[in-house]
Amino acid sequence: MAESLTYVYAITRGQEASLVRELRGIAGAALRWIEVADLSALVSDVDQGEFGESALRRNLEDLDWLGTAVRDHNRVVEAASNLLPVAPMGFATVYYSDGRVRECLAHRAEKFATVLDKVSGRTEWGVKAYADISAGQADSSELGSDRPGAAYLQRVRNRKRTREEAKQEALRHAADVHASLVELAEESRSHPPQSRELAGYEGVMVLNGAYLVDNARADRLKGKLRELAHGHPKLRFELTGPWPPYSFATILEDEQEQR
Repeated sequence: MAESLTYVYAITRGQEASLVRELRGIAGAALRWIEVADLSALVSDVDQGEFGESALRRNLEDLDWLGTAVRDHNRVVEAASNLLPVAPMGFATVYYSDGRVRECLAHRAEKFATVLDKVSGRTEWGVKAYADISAGQADSSELGSDRPGAAYLQRVRNRKRTREEAKQEALRHAADVHASLVELAEESRSHPPQSRELAGYEGVMVLNGAYLVDNARADRLKGKLRELAHGHPKLRFELTGPWPPYSFATILEDEQEQR
């Protein structure tokens, strides 16, 4: 039998029996709880042949494998977050044994508790904003050989400058939107723009924000975004969520190694 590792999906307070009874983890593995004091880790076994250090490096380059495993991971974390306050662990957080997970829970109990206090009763919402600045690009009809010379090159430079000015204006408007949404959030994060090729959007992404919001204020956030969209008609907005607080469980960032 292949040697197994303990894969950790999330840290919670308390346990929910229905999660381990009705849900399966990565590759269909049975879920279980590991408990230390009032903290619990939601875990399953995974094959060392897939999640061992060298195997994982190889598998992370297999997009089919990676996509399936990440979806399994997120499905478990999201199901848990619907029932309990959770501190999500990053994808592929594995330990050599259940005992090592218990050691981690005991050693970092105070820090895990701080994260859970922060996210309890709150969820993550994402807001993206896009701008269409294509009007600043040179018209392809003007790129022919019938328009040579310095005057043509100047027109191209002017259009590039106009496009950059439009982008900067859109970024300023997006910053105003972000500042308004921050007022409704417990915490916020500004993430880098996603790749247009991978995410498949049109235009330029000028905002990729994440907001940790009290559940009782979620409707206010939605209403505020509608108001902001009306006031910034040149931007196109996308609201996603509620999500588990992936962007705000910062205590977990140094827990991505095997132990």
